[in-house]
Amino acid sequence: MKSNPISKFVGRHFRHFNAAALSDAADEYRELIASGGRMLVTLAGAMSTAEIGVSLAEMIRQDKIHAISCTGANLEEDLFNLVAHDEYLRIPNYRDLTPEAEQDLFSRSFNRVTDTCIPEKAAMLKLDHAIRELWYQAEAEGKSYLPHEYVYQLLRSRALDDSYQIDPRDSWVVAACEKDLPLFVPGWEDSTLGNVFASYCIKGTIKNPQTVRGGIEYMVSLADWYRETSRQGPIGFFQIGGGIAGDFAICVVPMLKLDLKLEDTPLWSYFCQISDSVTSFGSYSGAVPNEKITWGKLAVDTPRYVIESDATIVAPLIFACVLEK
Repeated sequence: MKSNPISKFVGRHFRHFNAAALSDAADEYRELIASGGRMLVTLAGAMSTAEIGVSLAEMIRQDKIHAISCTGANLEEDLFNLVAHDEYLRIPNYRDLTPEAEQDLFSRSFNRVTDTCIPEKAAMLKLDHAIRELWYQAEAEGKSYLPHEYVYQLLRSRALDDSYQIDPRDSWVVAACEKDLPLFVPGWEDSTLGNVFASYCIKGTIKNPQTVRGGIEYMVSLADWYRETSRQGPIGFFQIGGGIAGDFAICVVPMLKLDLKLEDTPLWSYFCQISDSVTSFGSYSGAVPNEKITWGKLAVDTPRYVIESDATIVAPLIFACVLEK
């Protein structure tokens, strides 16, 4: 196999500390997939606003990712970027903003995420207007769906096609929809669209809150996916950030083994976390992987990596290495 320039660069220069962890994690990721294994990726933080779709979408298309657990924000913000990219405002000097400058952005309907401001009208309201019709229709028909199922319905309806402002091949949600990739979105209600849906329930515009199903059903779905997929080969866990996206997904193994007494359930076969969270008291995001052994998630011999760095730098590099031809 001929290495691509990125792999050559990483192999040559990334020899120690976090750089070595990146290189080793990429090598082990490749080996897991080459051996017939599967990979679940978790997305926390604002990775979609950071346009992780540019590299993540190709990973999905080339079957290097087999399921994703993500926050509601990452699910919707990939679509925000898809339909409103040209209206986004980038502020390279965001550290210098005064409270008054932040208030000015708010008054102009810009919501800031680090150096990037999401335009409320062009992005959030556009998605609200499109997806709420699916909510209304489902309620009228007495049906209910999970949050990502509504998103897939919306994309497949092609109602947004004329609004695309980026190449849809750079959208990881579009790629996931095309593959019908299993998605798990715990805590969706704290996202912008989740807040909107809750407001419709409070106003009575939507009568049945169960029109959008939630976390327990996602956990049941994840358990079914894990049991079926683990029969085909080992499953790895690639975690970007921390929080609910990671903790929700990784807990499926001890639930199956300890709560359901399915003792033959295999543990996760690979673990890698990209995080800038400092190891601290009681922090899930900052917990070292060894702690997960005590919870029945990882084995003593599970390959374990923590890359303490910026995921917007690390993830595309690892993905490029995994995608090498």
